[in-house]
Amino acid sequence: MLIRNDYFVRPQYFKIIEECISQIVLHRSGTDPDFTYRKRLEVDFSHLLDVCVDNARAEEYEQRFLELEQKFDEEFIVRQEAQVQLLKKEEKIKDLEAELQAFKSRFGAITVGVSAHGSAQENTLPPSSGLHQVQPTPPGCGPPPLPPPPPPPPPPPPLPSFSSSGVPPPPPPIGFGGAHWSPPPHTLPYGMKPKKEFKPQITMKRLNWSKIRPHEMSENCFWVVAAEDRFENAGLLAKLSLTFGNQKMEDEADEKKSIRKRIKELKVLDPKIAQNLSIFLGSFRMPYQEIKRMILEMDEEQLTEPMIQNLVKHLPEQEQLNALACFRNEYSSLSEPEQFGIVMSGVKRLRPRLNALLFKLQFEEQVNNIKPDIMAVNAACEEIKKSKSFSRMLELVLFMGNYLNSGSRNAQSYGFDLSSLCKLKDTKSVDQKTTLLLFVAEVCEEKFPEIIRFTDDLQHVEKASRVSAENLEKNLKQMERQLQQLEKDLETFPPAEETHDKFVTKMSISFLTVTAHYQKLVIMHSNMGLLYQNLVEYFVIDSKKTTVEEFFTDISNFRSMFMQAVKENVKRREAEEKQRRVKMAKEKAEREKLERQQKKKRLLEMNAENDETGVMDSLLEALQSGAAFRDRRKRAPRPKDVRQSLSPGSQRPILKSCNHENLKAPLERSRSRQNINFNSTRAPVAKELNYETEPHSSTTRSKVSGKREPHAGPSNRDKESELAGCPAKGESDVEALLARLRAL
Repeated sequence: MLIRNDYFVRPQYFKIIEECISQIVLHRSGTDPDFTYRKRLEVDFSHLLDVCVDNARAEEYEQRFLELEQKFDEEFIVRQEAQVQLLKKEEKIKDLEAELQAFKSRFGAITVGVSAHGSAQENTLPPSSGLHQVQPTPPGCGPPPLPPPPPPPPPPPPLPSFSSSGVPPPPPPIGFGGAHWSPPPHTLPYGMKPKKEFKPQITMKRLNWSKIRPHEMSENCFWVVAAEDRFENAGLLAKLSLTFGNQKMEDEADEKKSIRKRIKELKVLDPKIAQNLSIFLGSFRMPYQEIKRMILEMDEEQLTEPMIQNLVKHLPEQEQLNALACFRNEYSSLSEPEQFGIVMSGVKRLRPRLNALLFKLQFEEQVNNIKPDIMAVNAACEEIKKSKSFSRMLELVLFMGNYLNSGSRNAQSYGFDLSSLCKLKDTKSVDQKTTLLLFVAEVCEEKFPEIIRFTDDLQHVEKASRVSAENLEKNLKQMERQLQQLEKDLETFPPAEETHDKFVTKMSISFLTVTAHYQKLVIMHSNMGLLYQNLVEYFVIDSKKTTVEEFFTDISNFRSMFMQAVKENVKRREAEEKQRRVKMAKEKAEREKLERQQKKKRLLEMNAENDETGVMDSLLEALQSGAAFRDRRKRAPRPKDVRQSLSPGSQRPILKSCNHENLKAPLERSRSRQNINFNSTRAPVAKELNYETEPHSSTTRSKVSGKREPHAGPSNRDKESELAGCPAKGESDVEALLARLRAL
């Protein structure tokens, strides 16, 4: 078998071969399959190979994606740390520049004063050093002259609207109406242009957004450079008017639920502490001296985090441990919790040791919990600010909102709060079948497909929406308190009395490492706050009212709702297309049915004046459509007994002398003949039946015919005359004969 040398195909062939061998060897029936029974075994493995190749590629691509994602996270962490170092250097540079500026402002005036009096020693000093400019005066000379006072500041420039003299003109007198002077118009900051005022002919449904005033914006704000006029289109405005006209939107009040945390106070008694200690000691089953040794040596391999947590939780207070130390001589008579307390009383500052060790074990986990949240917020801030598709989306919403809110207090807005994006689904159309969000998604799909890509640009928004800046700050403050407590414990820790007491040695090294990581986290957190502050300033958001979690939750919800709106539009179009196809099929069936009825009507309508024009065409059309065969009578079933009892010889003369077109005539005449000869003897009838059923020679047949003809001749002629005169009587005779045959 030839297997092509393909990276994906060749392993799949081997897998199929292995599977076939396994099926042959490990057959469930217990018998070997006999392939010689079949002459030819044709199995098409191409489809199976394609499926296996696709699965293998999907697995490899997924593995590669995970590796790239992990690599991206690592690179992003390195980038954040580099930014932290850069911020450190920038802060240091700013501090040095501030010191240099203060130094220049302190010693620069003396240099100016000395140079004003023509000091000869001034020219010999280097100008770059401020310390060498102040020289002690030689002995015998008077003090140096004081520096002259600084010159007065220049007068302020005249305002553009005033005269060249710098004095504002007097106000116009009352009664003249200000014909030659008018107050300065309300100018917009940063070169912003007034927004276009829309005047639709009908009342539009309102978009309840939070309007941003121009004086609230900064120079680098997004709304200053927003150009929503590019979306102005007569067709779009007409569609907006048709969809969202003639109704008023009801403002919905958002209810905020306050969650109160309940703090439960636990009252711990001495018997309860003893019981908890007994449970703790019973779960570990270790000698008390071994636990003491592990605590003194800071053995992190055996002292796990759950063990230290339970020990800190159930450990008696230091006063109780000191009281238990007095009962060392009665050690054997005490209970297990008290014995454990006596052993632990020999460890100095037991609880600070355990807290420090627990902090060391939990520090890495805390860092791994805090750092991804900070990274997610930083990445989300950069994505939102740099996404051009999202900026186009905001411009489109601003354009539509100004058109819908025309004539209201929210008209001619220069910007809106981003939390208003989630309110697009609350603005419904006139027929209550669609919303403004679905409308925006449909417009983007039809005319601006590049805007839809903003959902791909904002990848970290969903993760950032689950980050609580308050919790991050609390965790960092808790880490800071723990570091301060550890530093204080290391400074005030008494000297070790036992040789295997390694608390100070190990924790001093760990303290330096933990402090370095903590400082990086603090700088990353401050960088996160700076990025978020720049973002809220860029979109003019009140950071005091809107937290990090609320802001990214609004953006994430809008992203999810927009993606769902796109899917709903696709489903709606598919349903409409399906309904359209069903309607077209129904209309087509109705048209065909109407055409058939009209054709049938034309065939049934005959010319009253016996006009024979178009007869052949009508007949051909009737034959093709089948209309000529629909009204045909059903033939009555012909009994086999009567057909077998009639001889061919007796039928021939009747067929020759009677109706040649009716095929039922021989049967009717034969039966009529029997009815006519009903009073005669039954021997000729029996002979006729025997003659028809039994084979005879030609001579015998001629003799019998000769004997029968003189007898049957008159009756046949009577029969023919009777049938010609009374056709109804023949039909009744046929029915009587059929009834008699059924009875027999």
